[in-house]
Amino acid sequence: MQDPDPDAPAAGYGLDRDALIPTTFAVPARARRLVTVRDAAALPALLEEARGGPLFVLGGGSNVLFTRDYPGTVLRLATRGIELVGEHAGRGRVRVAAGENWDAFVRWSLAQGFAGLENLVLIPGTVGAAPIQNIGAYGVEFSDFAAAVEVLDRASGRFVELPASDCGFAYRNSLFKREPERYVVTAVVLELPRERALRLDYRGVREELAAMGVGTPAHTDVARAVERLRLRKLPDPARLGNAGSFFKNPVVTEARARMLRGRYPDLPVHPAGDAAHAKLSAAWLIEACGFKAHRDGDTGVSEKHALVLVNYGSASGADVWRLAGRIRAAVRERFDLDLEPEPVIV
Repeated sequence: MQDPDPDAPAAGYGLDRDALIPTTFAVPARARRLVTVRDAAALPALLEEARGGPLFVLGGGSNVLFTRDYPGTVLRLATRGIELVGEHAGRGRVRVAAGENWDAFVRWSLAQGFAGLENLVLIPGTVGAAPIQNIGAYGVEFSDFAAAVEVLDRASGRFVELPASDCGFAYRNSLFKREPERYVVTAVVLELPRERALRLDYRGVREELAAMGVGTPAHTDVARAVERLRLRKLPDPARLGNAGSFFKNPVVTEARARMLRGRYPDLPVHPAGDAAHAKLSAAWLIEACGFKAHRDGDTGVSEKHALVLVNYGSASGADVWRLAGRIRAAVRERFDLDLEPEPVIV
């Protein structure tokens, strides 16, 4: 296959060689070939061409850290399209292309009168990345609304639609994250209700609504409250390179959570989805180890939130990863807990 003209719309994709990989960490990692895919139909031929060499599928670049240059092909999905494909009994079935911006889609859903996604406002990245990570915030997860995920199955070379029950969704995890070499997410199908009880029990949401002077909140009010919380707590990746939360909250047995809470009464403990387990605050653990606002050269930990590792300007991905290793070692030594990175590490 000959390299296409990057500006030729009929090709369905464009090619850049030795290109800087666009990520929100803004580290200077480059790809031998960066292919921007505008039409999912071009994927089978592109994957066949790249067969045998390193290949990485990139969404918005908001949940990945490249610790070095990438020696192969990076496929960047830039497909577009939001379609209401049906509605029944107060629930709309919406199909969204993988390249759509997640935050823009959340705002579209609220403008259309749908409820439920308001707690997931302002999460950076693309819609296609949402099922891979099973993104979540303020007590709500992508899987709460997932009906199906459309993928290209690289094993068969076919486009298939997987029902949500086959996607293996778990806390910041999914079938697609566990088998990254097999599936390329091309679109998602969500079932969005017109009415849904508000999720206000996550720390800070009710307080923010009260500060806004909202007594009886609507879904759009919750979206504004979450947006205000995120803007206050998290640095803007457009100004300071970061990938949001760098570590997952550790999930432990309820007995171990009680033991740790006995030793550290201020340690926040949250439900983990079943009575036998609890979720601990990774931010609290990191801050307790003295890393909040820590800076080492051009990499460091945000002064706003201990979960956010940042690039102050010229840090490499390797620099960020070394700091992450120091943080993990400190938490392991003091609390005997292993912190798992949330972004994909390349």
